Amino acid sequence: MEYFSCKTRIISGTGAIWKLGELKIRNLLIVADPYFEKTDIPTNVIRAAGAEQTTCFYDISPDPSVELAARGTALVQQIQPDTVIALGGGSAIDCAKAMVYFSGQKPRLVAIPTTSGSGSEVTDFAILTHNGVKHPLVDDAILPDVAILDGNLLDSLPPSLIADTGFDILTHAVESFVAQGAGAITDALARDAFAAAFTALPASFRGDTRVRQRIHIAATMAGMAFSQAGLGLCHSMSHVLGAQLHLPHGRLNAILLPAVMDANRAANHRYAALSQGVGLGSAAELLAVRNLRNGLIKLRKELGMPGTLQEAGADCNLSRQQRQKICEAVLSDPCCASNPVPVTERMVLEVLEAVTGRG
Repeated sequence: MEYFSCKTRIISGTGAIWKLGELKIRNLLIVADPYFEKTDIPTNVIRAAGAEQTTCFYDISPDPSVELAARGTALVQQIQPDTVIALGGGSAIDCAKAMVYFSGQKPRLVAIPTTSGSGSEVTDFAILTHNGVKHPLVDDAILPDVAILDGNLLDSLPPSLIADTGFDILTHAVESFVAQGAGAITDALARDAFAAAFTALPASFRGDTRVRQRIHIAATMAGMAFSQAGLGLCHSMSHVLGAQLHLPHGRLNAILLPAVMDANRAANHRYAALSQGVGLGSAAELLAVRNLRNGLIKLRKELGMPGTLQEAGADCNLSRQQRQKICEAVLSDPCCASNPVPVTERMVLEVLEAVTGRG
């Protein structure tokens, strides 16, 4: 039995932000990071919304903390907006979700992603950081009411961000396709999202803005897939290592994913099925999986991304006690529950050893 639902209304296309006027917004709160204060994007959003009153919360930082979410929550309670617009990447959207959730109020939540990767605009997930540990907040109540996918907001993305967020799409698609909760609907979303991102990322990285709307939609499709099917070991390790090593989430996924595929070898039949959609398949299952794995490594190099934690600039001289703590944190991360095979300490250590790059 498969259940699938997505309450988020998705508006996609060039100039989509101008549909904000149809929402009849009166009291608006915009949640974004300080970068947007220097651009005309908030001005256009405010003009498109046509609200009587607008407040901007420009305090968002990467890996938003519980304390930051608490400050934002207090602001929501103070000004009582009828609409909250999250503008930016996953950090802004996740923080806005938490602000609305903990405020005890029910303003309309609109997500306008300006990067293509997290899929947070259509998921019931939000990640907050406390004392160096990433904590997932999972609740249907934090699903945005509206997601606006506007290709005009993607023209000035730097290549490094395209690479990092692009591998987040690929990892969401791969992990949801092989996850325990996968079904026919999530498979279709994950397969198409993976194929779109895998084929279009090189052109986007080189500066071709024409393919970015396609990748933007792929990120949302992958988000819909993993929100229903679940994720796996790659995301569990990325959450833990990201909090400790302070590396971008998508970059960590790019480093971890091939090694996680090796550790999940019992799910090779699912990886082989996914490889067919991008022309890497083979009648021999092991060859199809190898082609997929090598294709991801080749793409990682093409996007100028590191292949190991050491290449990414992380200190890989981990003591036995540190490795044990990493294992414990990974095994307690909720994404492990939907990994295609039960996650063991041995698997975590196997992946960790493969990605350190210590020679």
